[in-house]
Amino acid sequence: MVRCKAPHIPDALLDQLLSGADPKTAFDPGGLLDDLKKALAERALNAEMDHHLSGDGGAGNSRNGYGRKTVTTDTGRLDLSVPRDRQASFDPQLIAKYQRRFPGFDEKVISMYARGMSNREIVGHLHELYGIDVSPDLISAVTDAVLEEIATWQARPLEPVYPIVFFDALRVKIRDEGFVRNKAVHVALGVRADGTKEILGLWIETNEGAKVWLRVMTEMKNRGV
Repeated sequence: MVRCKAPHIPDALLDQLLSGADPKTAFDPGGLLDDLKKALAERALNAEMDHHLSGDGGAGNSRNGYGRKTVTTDTGRLDLSVPRDRQASFDPQLIAKYQRRFPGFDEKVISMYARGMSNREIVGHLHELYGIDVSPDLISAVTDAVLEEIATWQARPLEPVYPIVFFDALRVKIRDEGFVRNKAVHVALGVRADGTKEILGLWIETNEGAKVWLRVMTEMKNRGV
């Protein structure tokens, strides 16, 4: 009688790793997307502060630590560190001082972090978040900071081994040349041996397909998996 080899990963551990590992859970309240939302929002706010201090608000002024603020996005509450200045003249535009709700932010963050978004599309999203009354110089400063944040996240090294990786595609609305189009955001969700999860990457294309997934897997391999 031929003996079956014991699985490399015990069944009990597999059950634990598979629990709640649907890629869509990354976008639930308190999910993995919250870290990306927080990083992008705080990077934009710090770019606003740099822009403020480099202009009329910088005379005899400087940074003075951070304050805490909680805003409500489409999927839940987000705790942010908002920069402060010594003269208390900084008035953030992304999230105004008394603003407590931030609708539409989640979907824009998903698409901005996805590889495949053009700089023009990212600028379009930032214009929508900030509104029409913001100066072009401020949008330019925030765009530079956001692009740096996104590029760093997209190119970060990955771990050599993830016992389980889930792949899925979500539909989001992208503003492209004045039109709103539905595009597919391809998600790779890795599960580590200790059960913690990590969004390995986001890739945006018009449609889902085998060629896209081949490119996704090739890029993950090049980043260390």
